Amino acid sequence: GAVLMPYFIALLFEGIPLLHLELALGQCLRKGSIGAWNAISPYLGGVGVGSWMVSVLVSLYYNTVLTWVMWYFINSFQEPLPWSVCPLNENRTGLNEECYESTTVNYFWYRKTLNITPDVTESGTLQWWLILCLATCWAIVYLCTIRGIETTGKAIYVTAIFPYLVLTIFLIHGLTLPGATDGLAYLFTPNLNTLKNPRVWLDAATQIFFSLSLAFGGLIAFSSYNSPKNDCEKDAVTVAIVNSVTSLYASIPVFSVLGFKATTGYWDCLDRNIISIINEFDLPEESIMRQNYTAWISFLNSSYPEKIAGLKLKSCDLQEFLDQSVSGTGLAFIVFTQAIILMPGSQAWAILFFVMLFSLGLSSMFGNIEGVFTPLLELPILSKSIPKELLSGIICLICFLIALCFTLGSGSYWIDIFDSYAGSLPLLVIAFFEVVGVAYVYKIKRFSKDVKWMTGRKLNLYWRITWRFISPLLLLIVFMAFVTLQIQKPPSYAAWNPKYEGFPMKEEKVYPPWVQAICVLLAVLPCVFVPLVALFHLIK
Repeated sequence: GAVLMPYFIALLFEGIPLLHLELALGQCLRKGSIGAWNAISPYLGGVGVGSWMVSVLVSLYYNTVLTWVMWYFINSFQEPLPWSVCPLNENRTGLNEECYESTTVNYFWYRKTLNITPDVTESGTLQWWLILCLATCWAIVYLCTIRGIETTGKAIYVTAIFPYLVLTIFLIHGLTLPGATDGLAYLFTPNLNTLKNPRVWLDAATQIFFSLSLAFGGLIAFSSYNSPKNDCEKDAVTVAIVNSVTSLYASIPVFSVLGFKATTGYWDCLDRNIISIINEFDLPEESIMRQNYTAWISFLNSSYPEKIAGLKLKSCDLQEFLDQSVSGTGLAFIVFTQAIILMPGSQAWAILFFVMLFSLGLSSMFGNIEGVFTPLLELPILSKSIPKELLSGIICLICFLIALCFTLGSGSYWIDIFDSYAGSLPLLVIAFFEVVGVAYVYKIKRFSKDVKWMTGRKLNLYWRITWRFISPLLLLIVFMAFVTLQIQKPPSYAAWNPKYEGFPMKEEKVYPPWVQAICVLLAVLPCVFVPLVALFHLIK
């Protein structure tokens, strides 16, 4: 609930202005990111190269997330679901020790899917099942982008509309589950203390970038195919609002299911305590129920404190179970899969969920690949006679071969590194130079005439103020906050440890110096093209 405030501030003063700027720029200049920024000023050509580089880096690891989704989808056809039970040990005399020490969903994710190494410095081996799924995912991306926008435009009808259907099904079912209201209350009840944490504001700002695909170059590429007289201002506002409403709409079924999972865990905790108390005090069955548990505990604590202390009862707090609603891969592959196990007809819900995730991820890949594909077509070093099918195939093949490193035992650690550094700081830097380039190099007055020619309307005060002052200032503040946080705390990661006591079975470790150097390289590499290209033209 509290995060909605920085989210909507970032949307209003950062997301919508930048979305309109990129759509108008591509539509006006009819070029991809590299060509568009070269047309504005050769000194700004590095902005286009930087956004192209971000699209390349994100495409490398993003399709591996789809690989995991495909692996779970394939396994969803098994009965029972493979992440719902622990396998037997090698002697078949009991349960697998690692699975028993953690949980079934943790074991399937970390061992059966990732086969994760205990440390980022241990590479491990290539996982053949992930290689096959990765190859399949890149083949699907290739088929959907084989002729660029011509094929992507058709595929997007399915990948964009289908998730709404699945979300609605999950919404209807989720709201009927016990604990759904607790999950929704947890979602919308603001904890204002979180606003004191600069990480929350940074997350809100970067979420806008990923959610709207800003600074990737894909939007400029897509809008370059628009009609010259298309109302890009209306498009920008409509897309931004629909996007944020969709995010909120998606959060309702997700948190209703998480509320159900938390409530089920809370009830299990109470039931175990109740059984321990009944056995210890030889009480009749059903004398202690969930409803009167608190009253009984108060009475027994005051009457038999030593006996109760000896039982070592677990502390059962619904809020603690709700707080275990982690984000990122943990939400999709651990928390949500555990919730699915508890649902009646879990197999069908698992299939639906992972088909939806695949559709969402595939449509994101379209934007990434378009951000790579269109600028390459404009480069003079490539012959115009090269078929689009061949160029698209080469891009997908190279990305697949490089992405094989993410199928290693340490692959998930490297995906976290790419996601944290290649897809955050460079976007802020590129967006800053985009808005400064239009406002102060191309000039607002000139850009306003272009927008008026396209839409038939002059730029209003909101666009002028945000592009000139508010958006660059906000981007600068977020950039400084990001750098400050990185300096205060060395880059660290959560290493898988099944014997670590805590949620979610991870142990915090600091990256070794050589990995920290790679983190810095990923964050700086796309940004460095901005001054390099400017310097090149200055010398020239």
